[in-house]
Amino acid sequence: MNLQQFRYIREIIRRNYNLTETSQALYTSQPGVSKAVIEFEDELGLQVFERHGKRIKGLTKPGQTVAAVIERIIREVDNLKRVSDEYAKQDEGELIIGCTHTQARYFLPEIIVNFKQKFPKVRVSLAEGSPQQLANMLLSEEVDVAVATETLGLVSGIVTFPCYEWSHTVVVKPDHPLTELTSSQARNITAAQIAQYPIITYDSAFSGRKSIDASFAVAGVKPDIILEAIDADVIKTYVDVELGVGIIAGIAFNPRRDTNLVGIPVGHLFGKHISRIGLRKGIFARDYIFDFIQMCAPNYKREQIERMLNPTKE
Repeated sequence: MNLQQFRYIREIIRRNYNLTETSQALYTSQPGVSKAVIEFEDELGLQVFERHGKRIKGLTKPGQTVAAVIERIIREVDNLKRVSDEYAKQDEGELIIGCTHTQARYFLPEIIVNFKQKFPKVRVSLAEGSPQQLANMLLSEEVDVAVATETLGLVSGIVTFPCYEWSHTVVVKPDHPLTELTSSQARNITAAQIAQYPIITYDSAFSGRKSIDASFAVAGVKPDIILEAIDADVIKTYVDVELGVGIIAGIAFNPRRDTNLVGIPVGHLFGKHISRIGLRKGIFARDYIFDFIQMCAPNYKREQIERMLNPTKE
């Protein structure tokens, strides 16, 4: 058995047992993938995959154990490559950051500027997605780190560090009836008052949408959500054309920049949220990745981060 067979098997699982997609991803032929798998099973003396005719349908029970071992082996091989890069190319490399649009637009710019000043030879890439998509990218090592809401911290195999706390803000046009509320009334605005108007807010996979839905349900009102979007800029655009009232992450509203809108903080309704930076547990992180984490989550020292990434090495 060899690493090539291991990578074939892992890719088959990642591609939902589709051999055509697997062979395309690995730049090889489908018969070559099938042959490698059969040779591996013969050498191992057990069947890794369940089959229906020539089609692979899933993992056998022993195959599940084999797949977990293969995943650990490949991860450690990749870690060896990272160790080599760390000592051969100390301040060079690539940092792929998974993030939501809100994080990319409002949280990360200053951090990335500071990072590039410190590590000018490191190539930085952004890969946007929903929190769940970002978690999957981390687990499949498509990204080095990911920045999103609490979802990352709920996924097994990912370790996260809190970056900042935020709450939602309602945004409306300056002539909207909600702007006539007094300061005291605005601080205590209710879900029922907001639900009097058509609402524009995030897609269910983004930025605390579940807490928004839950708060309206607790208040016993059914909001008329006429448009869902994946980023705050789109929501603000449609508020500006008077399609409805927007509910966005507070970090995405700046009164000096968004002069065409008025913001009403609604943390008392939809709760506090924490944006986190996450990594796959057990990886070997380059020095510059530790620096990036500390730029996002300055309360953590490198030793703490290392212990959380590799708890079995304590």
